[in-house]
Amino acid sequence: MLTQKIFFNRLRLDARIGILEHELRATQIIYIDAELDVNPSCEANDHDISTVLDYRKIREAIIEESTRTHVHLVEVLGKMITERLLRDFPEVSQVKLRISKPAAFSDCDAVGIEFVATR
Repeated sequence: MLTQKIFFNRLRLDARIGILEHELRATQIIYIDAELDVNPSCEANDHDISTVLDYRKIREAIIEESTRTHVHLVEVLGKMITERLLRDFPEVSQVKLRISKPAAFSDCDAVGIEFVATR
């Protein structure tokens, strides 16, 4: 069986995330890295995008989950995104997701959390 991996590196979003006073007042930049293991349901037809998992739709789902409401904890946002990807895309067998906050600390490039979920 052929497995494919769709990935996103450093998808940059302005999100309403955080529990601290200054985080409740303004958006902040987050980066999302995602890897999705895909089990194709049919042979890819070079002239028909419907024969593959369109990564534009995955990107839209990640953006929607990340920006539709204020979320206090990165842990909750990661769970929301992971669950949405598994729910909306049945051909996805595993999601590996990293969310990082580059402005969290001045002495490191970013801090974040990684999530892995398997169907």
